[in-house]
Amino acid sequence: MADIDIDKHTGTATTGHEWDGIKELNTPLPRWWILTFYACIIWAVGYWFVYPSWPLAQSYLPGLMGYSSRANVAVELSKLEAIRGDKMVALATAPLADIEKDPALLALARAKGKVVFGDNCAACHGSGATGAKGFPNLNDDDWLWGGTLDQIMQTIQFGARSGNDKGHEGQMLAFGQSGTLTKDQIVTVANYVRSLSGLSTRQGVDLAAGKTIFTENCTVCHGDNAKGNQELGAPNLTDKIWLYGSDEATIIETVTNGRAGVMPAWTDRLDLATIKAMAVYVHSLGGGK
Repeated sequence: MADIDIDKHTGTATTGHEWDGIKELNTPLPRWWILTFYACIIWAVGYWFVYPSWPLAQSYLPGLMGYSSRANVAVELSKLEAIRGDKMVALATAPLADIEKDPALLALARAKGKVVFGDNCAACHGSGATGAKGFPNLNDDDWLWGGTLDQIMQTIQFGARSGNDKGHEGQMLAFGQSGTLTKDQIVTVANYVRSLSGLSTRQGVDLAAGKTIFTENCTVCHGDNAKGNQELGAPNLTDKIWLYGSDEATIIETVTNGRAGVMPAWTDRLDLATIKAMAVYVHSLGGGK
């Protein structure tokens, strides 16, 4: 039997392995750690058989317990719907105006609308519905397609430029891409548009010429007074509220390339009661008319 080599610094036996003068100490893991490790392996093997774990080509092994978190959620949701049943039916059948007059229905619509908004709309409009660049703020009173309860419902149901036949279809034309306006004309009219909100303009730009360009090309949608047209989704250019930005470069980009943001149509994705709840919730945020 070979002599056991004891490390003189620690007094611990070595394994006999040595690298560049460094000896490996023979310090195995504690027995309790080894036993725990083996117990975890046995537990994992048991888990594989008891609970769903092994994927198949198109499904998975359900396990001996047949447990499914998705099924549990479905059961809980069905219980919730059963509790809300009568109220949800009332919500689906009641006229929008009557919902806001009924305290119970209004509370239900706001609560459900807030949850549904968070799940489906917050990605674009923000969790607080304050919007972002290209996505309207739903808390103010500036509405592209109208802020009455019925108008909000219409927009949620059928969207804007969504491909739905009943959706809103107006869009900002690309005057630069189409060659309708030259680059110099676009700079001129962009500065005129900035002046409508009291913003500073580039020195030397002829605002009178900008007004002429605006009158000949933009009033058909935005109106003679530039107050906009909700039937076309044309924004008010005098209220200092900007969907994409008010700086000169952004306005030039808008006039040059146009804008055609899409609002999805939710009529095929959500039931009528849920859409009504969302309309009531958005209307109650403070900007609804």
